Amino acid sequence: MNQLEIMQKLILYSLLVSSSFAFQFPFKVPFFKSKDAIIAEQAQGTPRIAIIGAGAGGSSAAFWISKAKERFGIDVEIDVYERAGYVGGRSTTVYPYNDTSLAPVELGASIFVDANKNLMRASKEFNLSLSKFEDEDSDTGIWDGEHFVLVMSGGGYVKSWWSTVKVLWRYGYSSPSKTNSLVQDMISRFIGLYTTESPRWDNVADLAAKFDWTSMANQTTADYFESKGVSPRFTRELIEAATRVNYGQNIDEIHALEGACSMAASGASGVSSGNYHIFEHFLEKSGAKVYLNTNVKEIKHQSDTSLWTLQTDAGSKVYKGVILAAPFHQSGIKLPFELSSLVPPQPYVHLHVTLLSTRSRHPNPEYFGLSTGTDIPKMILTTYEGARIGGFEPEFNSLSYHGLTRQATNSIDEDTSDVPPQEWVVKIFSKAALTDEWLKTVFGHVGWVYRKEWDAYPKLPPTNEFPPVKLEQGFYYVNAFEPFISTMETETIASRNVVDLLLHEEFGSGICGALLSGPNSSEELKTDPKSDDFVLGWDC
Repeated sequence: MNQLEIMQKLILYSLLVSSSFAFQFPFKVPFFKSKDAIIAEQAQGTPRIAIIGAGAGGSSAAFWISKAKERFGIDVEIDVYERAGYVGGRSTTVYPYNDTSLAPVELGASIFVDANKNLMRASKEFNLSLSKFEDEDSDTGIWDGEHFVLVMSGGGYVKSWWSTVKVLWRYGYSSPSKTNSLVQDMISRFIGLYTTESPRWDNVADLAAKFDWTSMANQTTADYFESKGVSPRFTRELIEAATRVNYGQNIDEIHALEGACSMAASGASGVSSGNYHIFEHFLEKSGAKVYLNTNVKEIKHQSDTSLWTLQTDAGSKVYKGVILAAPFHQSGIKLPFELSSLVPPQPYVHLHVTLLSTRSRHPNPEYFGLSTGTDIPKMILTTYEGARIGGFEPEFNSLSYHGLTRQATNSIDEDTSDVPPQEWVVKIFSKAALTDEWLKTVFGHVGWVYRKEWDAYPKLPPTNEFPPVKLEQGFYYVNAFEPFISTMETETIASRNVVDLLLHEEFGSGICGALLSGPNSSEELKTDPKSDDFVLGWDC
């Protein structure tokens, strides 16, 4: 090609380029755009909020945003990112023998109680059937590694332990009565979080002070209850049984507020088909776009704007607000150092969950040092007190039977034909893995076995310092609440608070807008705010 031909082609190319701008081709040529241009274009559309995590906190955050959209026409879209392939977070189920015709078994978060108004209300609104754990009529024993220090009849731990004769005989009247009073006082203050007087908070320590919980969060469960006149024996046996089954922690490790929450078992329930259905309904009702199996890699602030860029496996998106509803240090998300340094590391209890089916009506009494034929409780909780005084630590935190699962199969050994052909499902929490040999020793016959190892709950030592709820403008952290109280319910309360803060900051109106202030506010509420049925967020 000679120089003249080269010059002609350059002129022709120049004309084509100039004409494309002059005549505005009716389509866009994406490879002409820079990354910044694409992001700027995204930012000009309907504002979006990103929620990271589809567990109790993330799913309820989407639901609360949708309530504000419905009531006040806030123009915002919601994207929910979840790196797992399911909704529910630490609330998930498995099926015995992987057979979906059988009743599912909760692997993680199993119960909520009467005082948990959001989950109770959601179950009712979504027409979900509940199983009442108080209806179970099995004995409960407390094992110290060598002896049963207490056995209560009729589901005593979750139903009537305050007044059962064996409790009064062992501990007297004063300790159960004082404990009941302290727990009920905590619950009555907790209920304030569902009223119109509930504050918005960006500092958990301030909330603790407002609800008079600072001293409880600053002391171990042992120190707090014993300082209130509860006997060491009651605290280190019965209360510790509750903290070990609910949080895998002893009373001299866990703060007193969470210890009291462990004792608030009145009305213990669970969704019959799995608690995760509540969170699926939250997302369905929210209208959010949900991205499962999607990993959020990085979150960064757009310079000179109030916008945030999320980098995921699928690319980048721009958001008006970001809600992190997952433990930050487990998320693997990269943040600018000035933000990541605000969130202190949060250790978790590493838990082994063992689910199994057995034809044995109760555990082997010989494992517990008792003679053959002795009735053993179907719910066994544990205390560390025996180990404190030189004995053996229990090999598990809790062991509980969860009803019949199905008839025996051909895989059952023929030499057990004299045993009734039912199988029961058993759930065991332990610090270490339980071997097949151990299961055989404790149960004799074992059919189906399922093992799960995970970081189940945060370690909750006494503290008065918590991660910030607001990391920066438009960026909020639901799990800042978890070192304070860690339950499915409190995740929904923490997310309601975060959504309200974010919406007020970015859109000038929260979940309830201005309905909770002004002379005519009560006329616009669906339910009398002084009624016991009123639930903040649902009824405003």
